[in-house]
Amino acid sequence: MAGFRRRHSLPRGWSRLLSLAVLVFFLVDLARISRSGSPSILDPRPPSRTVQSGRRVFIASIHWNNEAILRSHWNDALLDLARTLGPENVFVSILESGSWDGSKDALRILDDELEKLGVERKVVLEETTHQDEIDRVPSPDEPGWIRTARGAKELRRIPYLSRLRNRAMEPLSVLASRSEHQRTFDKVLWLNDVVFTTTDVLNLLDTRGGDYAAACSLDFSKPPSYYDTFALRDSSGAKAVTPAWPYFLSSKSRHALMTSSPVPVKSCWNGIVAFEAAPFYHPSGPEFRGISDSLAKHHLEGSECCLIHVDNPLTPVKGVWLNPNVRVGYNEQAYLETHPRSSATWPSSRERIKGVWQNRAARWVNLPYRNLENLVVRWRVRRWKAENGLEREERGLYCLINEMQVLVRNGWAHV
Repeated sequence: MAGFRRRHSLPRGWSRLLSLAVLVFFLVDLARISRSGSPSILDPRPPSRTVQSGRRVFIASIHWNNEAILRSHWNDALLDLARTLGPENVFVSILESGSWDGSKDALRILDDELEKLGVERKVVLEETTHQDEIDRVPSPDEPGWIRTARGAKELRRIPYLSRLRNRAMEPLSVLASRSEHQRTFDKVLWLNDVVFTTTDVLNLLDTRGGDYAAACSLDFSKPPSYYDTFALRDSSGAKAVTPAWPYFLSSKSRHALMTSSPVPVKSCWNGIVAFEAAPFYHPSGPEFRGISDSLAKHHLEGSECCLIHVDNPLTPVKGVWLNPNVRVGYNEQAYLETHPRSSATWPSSRERIKGVWQNRAARWVNLPYRNLENLVVRWRVRRWKAENGLEREERGLYCLINEMQVLVRNGWAHV
């Protein structure tokens, strides 16, 4: 009987050791996760204003029905940024397109204030509305239009936005080519209709000491979920697996985020993005675009804010980076929630622990859906190539999603 008890006491001992090992693992894991995240906002690294003051920055933005945020935050933030960088070091290019709120009046006020500062600029206020655009009858071969399941030929959203962005970029080459008072810039800075501060922008421009093809912030509308799911792709080209921190499928991108380092990604935009300006001066430099109409007919779409990185020749050389310590919001509440004053870090330890475990689960649970989604996109691209006798690829394959987006009177729609 004693021998029998001894033989059966060993498994019980191993079970206790295993339980202890699991407990230690979880405790170490929790401690590691708790220590990860953003650096203390109570003792942030100040941006190098003396270095930034000599940097020449071309600032571009497009607006549509943004009166509220223009008046409450955006105009003042842009003016403060221009003062800090130095009016002589910036050019502001703004294109407003057919708003029906008071965006035009808000931008006229901004235009006057920029004039007082001595900032060179181009502010275009257009009367053409979305309704005007979609009511127009296109020529048979005009690109950017597509026949949808609704039985109508409709204006695609992404080519429309691409045209607006390219128009906002036009002064960059004009300034460089004029015979007198020629101006060139080091960086191109795109600003969405977000709440931001000068410190946010300076920190973004300083990402990796300024050594990047492009650097982006993180943007939020309803924290903790980030906003720009359309353009953000991790270092493997995958979409985020969870909307909340730490977001990414790629271990390379995820680890960088968890250590508050610049995150290598294939593509991002996320509210504010800074580009190295040099490629945009080249005659065959990158321009904003959508995928071809013939490919879009297969119910596929890709963001112009993703495809610009695909076409940027500097992307494989210097990389695209997301700066996790620069967070902007599409409303004041979102900005305040991601910049808490009562906590040293964002997200909180509890949110980080929850987020990591949700991310771990999602990487496995969502695996079949991710694979199916990728197969659908690739199958439709192969069919497009076969139908058109094409040998070339759409290089921005990782930008593509199973959607069709068209312009409508009050914004845009999935069809």
